[in-house]
Amino acid sequence: MPASVTALLRRQFDLTWALAEYHLDRLEPGDFLWEPAALCWTMRQDPAGGWRADWADTEPDPVPVPTIAWLTWHIGWWWSVAADHVRQRPARERDDIRWPGPGAETVAWLRELRSEWTDTLDGLTEAGLDRPSAYPWPADAGLTVADLAAWVNAELMKNVAEIGQLRLMRAAGRAAGRAA
Repeated sequence: MPASVTALLRRQFDLTWALAEYHLDRLEPGDFLWEPAALCWTMRQDPAGGWRADWADTEPDPVPVPTIAWLTWHIGWWWSVAADHVRQRPARERDDIRWPGPGAETVAWLRELRSEWTDTLDGLTEAGLDRPSAYPWPADAGLTVADLAAWVNAELMKNVAEIGQLRLMRAAGRAAGRAA
């Protein structure tokens, strides 16, 4: 049973990653910080040259539209922490996750995270899949590493679809002659 669960999780992940690659291969540096609406969450450069994510501990209403920059940082944040949990390392804090900036460095970073995740996923045993997981839910939720791996697939699929939609909107706007 566990081998089939791991294989299913891996096939689902690989399908989602194929969609990610489709969009990552086509991203342009200008896509990352493009703001499609007046109310956006994005990445902002700090005085030292690093990048900080817009964030609120309580989700605002209405929810800001995330930029591709914010979405790629967000993927890097939750994916890094998910890997920490599965590998039983101390989990990094949100502010510890450094976004590389708009362009090829971020694409390379996401591909490195993919490589780390596939190594992690491929190394899971029956005991590893059944181990309790307290991420991204409360410790008393009764969920396992298998649940976490399935959540990674779902969250990645959602975030990649959002990136793709933003990329397509910006490209369509430029093709139609609108400023983008």
